[in-house]
Amino acid sequence: MRMSIHGLLLGLMVVGAPFVAAKPNVILIMADDLGWGDVGFQGNALIQTPHLDAMAKNGLTFSRFYAAAPVCSPTRGSCLTGRHPARLGIPYANSGHLRPEEDTLAEILKKQGYATGFFGKWHLGTLTKTVKDANRGGPRGVAHYSPPQEHGFDVSFATESKVPTHGPLRVPKTFGEGASRKIGWDALSPEDASEHYGTHYWNEAGDLVDEPLLGDDSEVIMTRAMRFIEESVMGSEPFFATIWFHAPHLPVVASAKHRKPYQSHGLHERNYYGCITAMDEQIGRLRAHLRALGVADDTMVWFCSDNGPEGNTEAPGSAGPWRGRKRSLYEGGVRVPALLEWPAKIPHARTTDCAAVTSDYLPTVLDVLDLPTPERILDGETLLPVIEEKREARSGPIGFQSRKVLAWHEGVMKLVVTEQADLPRVELYDLSQDPKESVNLADSHPETVARLRRAADAWWHSCQRDARQQP
Repeated sequence: MRMSIHGLLLGLMVVGAPFVAAKPNVILIMADDLGWGDVGFQGNALIQTPHLDAMAKNGLTFSRFYAAAPVCSPTRGSCLTGRHPARLGIPYANSGHLRPEEDTLAEILKKQGYATGFFGKWHLGTLTKTVKDANRGGPRGVAHYSPPQEHGFDVSFATESKVPTHGPLRVPKTFGEGASRKIGWDALSPEDASEHYGTHYWNEAGDLVDEPLLGDDSEVIMTRAMRFIEESVMGSEPFFATIWFHAPHLPVVASAKHRKPYQSHGLHERNYYGCITAMDEQIGRLRAHLRALGVADDTMVWFCSDNGPEGNTEAPGSAGPWRGRKRSLYEGGVRVPALLEWPAKIPHARTTDCAAVTSDYLPTVLDVLDLPTPERILDGETLLPVIEEKREARSGPIGFQSRKVLAWHEGVMKLVVTEQADLPRVELYDLSQDPKESVNLADSHPETVARLRRAADAWWHSCQRDARQQP
């Protein structure tokens, strides 16, 4: 049995040289619209996230980790392919779909004997050709049908897009004062009049999951992910689990238990804070499960958000000290909270200032497994030297593009170019001296602007060329 072998190997470990499995398990956890400043390990003293904070105290915290895009669908594509979303034909939310030509992390690991499972918000294509579902599902979106099972996942429990964060299939027929279908409501009781939200869960067979899905949505997702993990361990298979929560994307809904610490706050705030605490609770449940199964040391558990927080500065979500929010390529739109817990490789808490991005997941995991990367242009790079404390700076730049804005990070310098009717607006920031992006250095550093602009333009032309070559 895997557990007994694991225990024996732990008993044979040499002090100071922990055993590292040849095929460590991999878990990618992602929150939805969680701001950089919405967690305790980034200094939030209001929102209770004890389990994420414990991960930070037991792992590697990335102080400068980026989502590949300021909205959800593109970032998700980058996580699985190691490529900028523009190359994938997924330039924005609800745009395009994950194409069969792409090599996903799930497909690669499956060929290496991994069990692969997807749980939560997919948002990389529609999940049904027949039933009206979510944003694009059904006959209206047949061209974008692209479910997880067609991209390497053996097991799937997925929605196309958002659902309420509690009672994920239900929406109240009537609303209390100050509530709205968009923002959220206090959790419904079984007796409350309700109707279907309009987004469904689907499994790997393409069947609608019509069993009652009650309670906290993060718990609904985690229950199925934990079942998959346990079955994989009992079957002596390494596993790759992608767990993409809906929290705290609108509409935010929280149970009385999870609202209680925030009851003095308004409706939107108490539900926003409460659904984050509920999500954190499920991360704690997962970590305990990994320990009980005896595989915690041999499992890479990654956590991040898909972009910055929704709303304006008056909304509950916090981008921390950074400028901008969701949909922006300023730091607040793409700089997100991020952690890696992997006791076999990271024996003590550390923080790194190395710039990293969601496109780095694939090359990092393949480097860990000593596997070749796909024969495609990758935008990510391996973070294994950072994990092993052999390097603390990124070797290459990071490019971003969204709508009419292009951003280029090279070391601590950041170029932002915004298309306009007449001339582009050009901004240059030194993030080491001006992390809040308040002083535009473009006019005083024309040579730096020109150099970064040439590199950024060449990269962007490469992305566009790749996208055009897609069928």
